[in-house]
Amino acid sequence: MYAFDYRRPTTLAEAETALKGIAGAKILAGGQTLLPALKLRLNRHPCIVDLSAVGGLAAIARKGDTLSIGAMATHVQVAESKDVAAAIPGLAQLAEAIGDPQVRNRGTIGGSLANNDPAADYPAAVLALNATLKTTRRSIAADDFFKGLFATALDDNEILTEIAFPRPKRFAYAKFANPASRFALVGVAVADTASGPRVAVTGAGSSGVFRAREMEAALGKSFAPESLAKIKIEASMLTSDIHAAADYRAHLIGVMVKRAVQAALA
Repeated sequence: MYAFDYRRPTTLAEAETALKGIAGAKILAGGQTLLPALKLRLNRHPCIVDLSAVGGLAAIARKGDTLSIGAMATHVQVAESKDVAAAIPGLAQLAEAIGDPQVRNRGTIGGSLANNDPAADYPAAVLALNATLKTTRRSIAADDFFKGLFATALDDNEILTEIAFPRPKRFAYAKFANPASRFALVGVAVADTASGPRVAVTGAGSSGVFRAREMEAALGKSFAPESLAKIKIEASMLTSDIHAAADYRAHLIGVMVKRAVQAALA
């Protein structure tokens, strides 16, 4: 690990000042990606700005038909929240299946979304649920937030503070997990929203999380697994690596989306 300056602000204003004052400063949320990268000297930052002491960033609350989750809420807080379970139970189930207990107790929803790992679970849920991501500067629609592998619409020094989920008619997430890391080889989130069905796929896309529009159209006609029987995912748009080939991932998408629809209907 290279030497760096460490800041632990207690307000968002202090955090923004620290980020603006030191070029190359990096935000620390849960640290599940950043800290290992620092230890292995894969990343080097002159300053780490730890958000753990900033009050109010981990709050979870229902506001009418909207579920608000603070960016610093840990996976275990999302999994165990009564508000999440009442509004979007499938989101609580998703959080409960992330990593292992150590990861769930340290990792945060905001850290996961800002990092945008192509095999992370939350991006699929946020995209399928048509959530709004709120920052210190603006609100960003889910469709505009994810920009590719490990890339988002967040600007330099912009801090993700809250994710607002409109309550869907139904939602579920189905994941075929890597047995070692618990990351998704393929994960599919399906939501029946006020504007129609939305299907988001993680773990498979060569450019990260994406919406499966053809599946959405089929579910719009009939929200049932049988509606998806003839839809095939083109393997050329998917990734191949040491864990799975693109054509295998294409097959898994078809399996996982049907499981997600079945779970949403249950």
